[in-house]
This record gives sequence, structure tokens and C-alpha cells, in this order.
Amino acid sequence: MAKAAQDITAMFKDVLGAFPVDTTAFEDAFKNSAALNEKLTAVALGAAEKSSEISTKWTKDTLSKLGDMSKAKEEPADYAKAMTDFASAQAEVAAENMAAFAEVAKKVQMETVELLMSAGKEATEEATAAVKKATNDVTAAAKKATSK
Repeated sequence: MAKAAQDITAMFKDVLGAFPVDTTAFEDAFKNSAALNEKLTAVALGAAEKSSEISTKWTKDTLSKLGDMSKAKEEPADYAKAMTDFASAQAEVAAENMAAFAEVAKKVQMETVELLMSAGKEATEEATAAVKKATNDVTAAAKKATSK
């Protein structure tokens, strides 16, 4: 019985040895995945940086206008005018900044789609090449095994 188990083990070793596994496809897939993640991270960090710049500028503008609004006035009506001017300016600035945020989001979306489309195309090409190579290897191994 032990002899039969050894024979089966030897047979499996011979069969598996006749069909070698090429790990370069897995290595390439990992490298491509890491490169894609690096590019996507760069897009996200760039968007975060730009958004932070917009927010910082908006805050600085708001604080300077608040300083102007809070100055002592001669007439009570001047306070109402200062408040109205501040509110009007804030509405304008809010619209401008929201448009800037929308541009950042649009740019991120476009860059992400481009990266994913490019990665998909590369993955398809690599998969096709890997399948073709594997088919050729298996065919050669099968021919070699049958010719013995």
C-alpha cells in the first residue's frame, strides 16, 4: 500500500513538472497594481492640496472682511450697510469657491477615468499575452509528454 502511495506521488510530481507555472504574470500584475495605486494616490493628494488652498484663501478673505465689518461706525445705518455689504460679498465668494471646488472634482474624475481606462487596456493586453504564452507552454508540454 505504501508503495502505491509513493507511485502516485511520483506520478503527480512528473505531471506537475511537465506543466511549469510562470509567476511573471503574477509579478507583473502586482507591479502594475502598485503603479496604478501610486498614480491614483497622486491624483487624490493633488485634489486635497488644491481643496485646502481654496479653503484657506476663502477663510482668509472672510476674516479680513469680518475685520472691516466690525470697525466702529459713525451712524447706526452704517452698521446695517456694512452687514449687507459683507453678506453680499460672502454670497459672491461662496459661488466662486464652490465653482473652484467643482473644477477640482471634475479634474479628479477625468484623471481617474483616464487612469482606469489605461490600466484596463494594459491589463487586457497583458492577460491576452499571458494566456497565449500559457497555451503555447501547455501545448509544448503536452507534445513533449505524448512523444515519450
